[in-house]
Amino acid sequence: MMMHNPLTFAYSVRHLAQRKAQSVMTLGGIALVVFVFAATLMLAEGLRETLAATGSPDNVMALMIGAQNEVESGIKREAAAVMQTQEEVLRLADRQPLATADLTVLITLPKRHNGQTSNVAMRGISPGAFAVRPQVRLAEGRMFAPGTQEVIVGRAVMKKYSGTDLGQELHLVGTKWRVVGIFDAGNTAFNSEIWGDVNILLSSFRREQFSSVTFRMQPGADFEGLKLRLEKDPRLAVSIQRERDYYEAQSQDLAMFIRYLGIFVSIVFSMGAVIGAMITMYSAVANRIREIGILRALGFSQMVVFWAFVKECLVIGFVGGVCGLVLASSLSFITFATTNFATFADLAFGFKLTPAISLWSLVFALLMSLAGGALPAFRAARLPIIDTLRAE
Repeated sequence: MMMHNPLTFAYSVRHLAQRKAQSVMTLGGIALVVFVFAATLMLAEGLRETLAATGSPDNVMALMIGAQNEVESGIKREAAAVMQTQEEVLRLADRQPLATADLTVLITLPKRHNGQTSNVAMRGISPGAFAVRPQVRLAEGRMFAPGTQEVIVGRAVMKKYSGTDLGQELHLVGTKWRVVGIFDAGNTAFNSEIWGDVNILLSSFRREQFSSVTFRMQPGADFEGLKLRLEKDPRLAVSIQRERDYYEAQSQDLAMFIRYLGIFVSIVFSMGAVIGAMITMYSAVANRIREIGILRALGFSQMVVFWAFVKECLVIGFVGGVCGLVLASSLSFITFATTNFATFADLAFGFKLTPAISLWSLVFALLMSLAGGALPAFRAARLPIIDTLRAE
């Protein structure tokens, strides 16, 4: 009966336990590679999720034709007014449109930990901005007074940059801007911005046009019809898109760069892990030559012996992959900030572990272990029975 049954899983695990030092070193190498692989995918996913969460599927956003972001866009006041009169725009009880015409500019602020400066997005907002973006709430202090050089700052900005605490003043374009409030926008890009009165920003930064117009659509309104009508209107010169689509597009270049860089680095590091697994398995074969001969003499086929050694390396790969994922999951509590390639402004976001990333990380770990263990397993299966039985 034995010769017809494959070697048990416990047989493979037992031999791994007998080579603890080598097994742990190989497992550790795979875990570190999986950690790097998962961390970069988590970073790219965190960026994508942060920007996707910034936009609402119910909001429509208008930019100047050809503009890729708000910083390079310009919309005339007359055009902004025309768009807010459309029948598809949701209105409040007082018949005011649920809309905001914003100006977005880049400013530089010193970081708290090293004093180096980075770009920060400063947004001038209209009175309807908070109603259009309900995910933003005032957490500390008060709202800025309209018509004054007062600002409220996102929590991520306050934590990272000097001079942004409640009551402090920012020195911009030759004037002082007092911080009167801290707002919390959750896991969105708004948390990395500073907000003030749009009319004051327009005059202070010597701008004549808004950067964007964002409004909430009536439930069930025809978005495609609205988009076609506004984009064909020669008075407006705008492109229309859903707000969520805009922010998702903002994440694509940077997320792709992070993802490809992480995969490249992981592949380079994986070569070391594969070599480590190969050395471990070749050592296992060398130390068990006589045992292999006995198994073959008892009737176990070459394929059974081959899979016995493959299972050993797959166990190492799986455990290493799980350990790497556990390490990577700890990054979920860390906030990372970098320059958004689309706007050149600093953006804070977190690491996001998803089931898909976990699955791909485990598959990557198993592939590494299989690549390192296949050749030693093949050698073990091909050893001549007579020679193995004579081995000491």
